[in-house]
Order: sequence, then structure tokens, then C-alpha cells
Amino acid sequence: MSDIEIAQAATMKPINEIGASLGIDVENLEAYGKYKAKVNLKYLTSLPERKNSKLILVTAISPTPAGEGKTTTTVGLGDALRHIGKNAMIALREPSLGPVFGMKGGAAGGGYAQVVPMEDINLHFTGDFNAIALANNLLAALVDNHIHHGNELAIDIRRVTWKRVIDMNDRALREIIQSIGGVGNGYPRSDGFDIVVASEIMAIFCLATSIEDMKEKIGKIVVGYKRDKSPVLASDLNAQGAMTVILKDAFQPNLVQTLENTPAFIHGGPFANIAHGCNSVVATTSAMKLADYVVTEAGFGADLGAEKFIDIKCRKSGLRPSACVLVATIRALKYHGGADLKTITDENLPALEAGLVNLERHIHNIKNVYNLPLVVSINNFTSDTAAEVELLRTRVEALGVKIVLATHWADGGKGAADLAHVVVELCEQPQEMTFVYEDEQSLWEKITSVATKVYGAKEVTADAKIRLKLKELEVAGYGHFPICVAKTQYSFSTDAALRGAPSGHSLNIREVKLSAGAEFIVMICGEIMTMPGLPKVPAAERIDYIDGKVVGLF
Repeated sequence: MSDIEIAQAATMKPINEIGASLGIDVENLEAYGKYKAKVNLKYLTSLPERKNSKLILVTAISPTPAGEGKTTTTVGLGDALRHIGKNAMIALREPSLGPVFGMKGGAAGGGYAQVVPMEDINLHFTGDFNAIALANNLLAALVDNHIHHGNELAIDIRRVTWKRVIDMNDRALREIIQSIGGVGNGYPRSDGFDIVVASEIMAIFCLATSIEDMKEKIGKIVVGYKRDKSPVLASDLNAQGAMTVILKDAFQPNLVQTLENTPAFIHGGPFANIAHGCNSVVATTSAMKLADYVVTEAGFGADLGAEKFIDIKCRKSGLRPSACVLVATIRALKYHGGADLKTITDENLPALEAGLVNLERHIHNIKNVYNLPLVVSINNFTSDTAAEVELLRTRVEALGVKIVLATHWADGGKGAADLAHVVVELCEQPQEMTFVYEDEQSLWEKITSVATKVYGAKEVTADAKIRLKLKELEVAGYGHFPICVAKTQYSFSTDAALRGAPSGHSLNIREVKLSAGAEFIVMICGEIMTMPGLPKVPAAERIDYIDGKVVGLF
């Protein structure tokens, strides 16, 4: 059966029953149909802290077309913890329609380790992304409207930095000329669109600790500059109030369930290759008030998502993971070792051995840079041979790390029971997570630390204009912000074709963007785009609605 067929055959419990299993009464649930609901934020805020709640971070090797199964493992581990008698729930990101209709696919897990209702989650869900897009685009409209009606703030139309967004991959919108057609349409200027998940509103939404905090952060957004290069803020346009009104309902976490009825919060969804890659702080902290074990994920590999989870989300929220799960597959490791996609199901010990350097680099980073207790979880496929498993086990255990074969994709929670037991053991170990860099370091020192410690680069390069921009940001008082590196997810380098664990390469900073409201500095490296394009054959061509059912959605 396909993922969608498995999901459609699921026996879901009414969402009020899922809420009741967490102690949430029906009065604090705002239902969106029978199987999904928003949880009242005032209620969640009123809950006491659970002193011994454990946060488990699931991350992965550098992604490949062969697949790794990070979200599937997050879901499977949550089910497995419940299977072994633990009070557990899950906190995940919401999927973007861009990859759903593009190439990557959705983000609801797979096989018998999924969150449901899968179709709703991967499509419009509860409308959060629409609210974020509307708030973002309201601010853009207010900027252009202000300029059109006299420009009292003296905004330099050549230096407007705030872009509109849409939740779709559309390369035609990357660079546009807006406001053409006459005087009544405003002042023509060069502009462009980003995808919703790259919006600073998304970042603020996911990092804010309350509605009041979100409103304050929105007011700090820099939308452009005056001729004297002084910044123009969203608060200068009195935009933060109306934008908060648009976002207030969306800001409440979404409650759903897994195929095995494990409760799950799914809330917020920035990409990790162009943004910070974590679900909302309010969902994670709320989950930790409701359950003893909370399983969450960070986007893409441990060099991107996990680094940002630690250096941005943990730094700002005070969250600290008790254990980390590093996900890999043998076939993905063979791909990193140079194997062709057409042959990755064939036994290939030389390719596996060559590709293991990718896994080993991520293990090193998690153990020695982030300083987190770690277990390696291998999604076990029938094509994995005994010799390949033995080679993998020997190499990982030689590093002093436990490795577990998991079959949750095929067997649900019971297929990850061994993993759950190891995770529970890890959570009892002392934990002193460390950041990759400190607040007081310069922005150049911060990007150098990430590049050399995490990516294995020998140096960071940037032209004089970029270096000047970094200095200007520091003079303006933004030097203490963490950094958010936007780069390809497929390699430790900025070259997506460099598999394995390249070392000694240069990390070139192509562009620097201030996210004053979200309180980080985006460093755009290589050819990464904040508005992706569709592939030659997009997934949208396979999706249809036939006889009252969605088909082709994975």
C-alpha cells in the first residue's frame, strides 16, 4: 500500500479523545472537523512546567534522493515510546505546499509511521501558512501604500527590502517589476517573491514565546531604508497590530495524532536550507508541559537543522534536548559513497564504506561540537544485506555510539521499540549542550565557526561589499544576533554535487539579510534560492481527485 492508502485506511480517534489523553478538556480545543484542532493558548500558558520532561531531537545525515526517513523516525519513535509504556508526544513542522507539489514531497512521515489526517496536514491543514502569507503581504502592501500616499517616512524606493510571499515553488516570481500600468498603481520598482517558509514572519511565528512577544518582534522588522540608510521598521507603519490580528488564531498549536493515536503538535514550518528549520517554540514548550517525553525534529541534516535548532531555537527559548537521534539508511550512505541511484539496492560494501564518512562527520558534530548524547537509527530495508549491516555497525560502535536497526516504516511503533529503550537510557545521562559560537563573537567569527567546526571548510570568503554589510550590522547593534546559514542541504559544502564529507573547501557568502524581528542574520551561500522552482516533472502531475478520494499524494 502507498502512504496515502495506509493513511486513508487508518482508524483515527476523535480529536477530543486525543486531547483528553493529554488532560485537555474539550472546552480548550477548537476543532477543525473531527480529527484536528487548535489548543487554546491561554490554557497552555497556564499549565505548570513538568520538571522531568525530556526533549528528544531527531536529525539525519545529509539528505539524498535515496531517502533517510527523519520524519518517519520521529513519528515511529513517538509511537515506540508509548509502546514501551512512556507518556510521549510529538512536535513536528507543518509541510509547505511548495515541496508537496514539487519534488521533495510532504512531511507527515511514511508507511506505518505517519501523522494523520495525512491529506489535510500536507495540504491546507488549519490555514496557518495562509495566515502567515497574509500577514507578510499586508506589510508589503502597507509599504507600497505609504510610498504612494506621499512617503512621509522618506523611504528610498530603491532600498525597500520587504518581499511578498506565496506558498508555492514558482521561479517566475523570483525577480519581478511591480506597480507598472500607470501612476495610480504606485511607483514601479524591482521586487520579487519568496516562498512562505522563508518569510521572516514564519521565523517570528516559530520563535515567539507569546502573542505579545510575536507582536513586539513584528514591530522590529526592517522593511527598507531611507536615503541616509537609516532603517524603516514595521512599527513605523503601525503594521504590527493588524498583522498580529491576522496571526492570533494561527499562533495556537495544532493537535493531531499518529496512526497509533499518539498525540502530535504540528505547528510552523520554516525550511532548514533557507531558514531555521524548526517547529514553533510554543508548540515544543507546550508539549513538554503535557508529556514526559517529547520527540521533535530539525530540518534536513545535522549540519543545517540541528545546528540551527541549537544555535537559534535553543539559544532563544532555553530548551535543551536530552538526547539526539541521528537517522540514516544504508542505501543513502551508499549514494554518498558514489553509488548510482539505480544500483543502491545492490550490495556494495566499497560504496557503503566510502559513504560512511558522511555519517561519521555528523556523529562527530553531534558528540563533539553540540555535545549531545547520541544514538544512530538505521531505517532498515529488505535490500540491506548482513554484510552491509555488520560493516555499518562496526564503524559506528568504534566511535563509541550505539546503533539500532528500526523497522517502524513497516511495523509501526513496535518496530522502533529497541530505539525507544536506548533513547530512554540516553535521556538519563548528564547533558551539557554547547553552542557552536557565543553571542559576543563577531558575525564573521560566528560564520567561520559554523563553516570550520560543522561543515569542515577551511575558510569563509566574501567580497568587500558583504564584509562591509556585516560591519554595518554590528555598528547598528545587531552583532549579538545568531546567524542562519542558507545553503544547499545535499552537501557539507555549497556544491550539492559533493557527496560524502568534503573537507578543505571554501564557504562563500553571496548575500547577507537582516531579520531584525526574528533576531538573526541570514547568510546566503552558494546557489541556494529563497524561492525554489518546480522540477521538470513536478509531483503535482500525479495528484488528482477521483471518486471522492485524493490520489497520488505520496
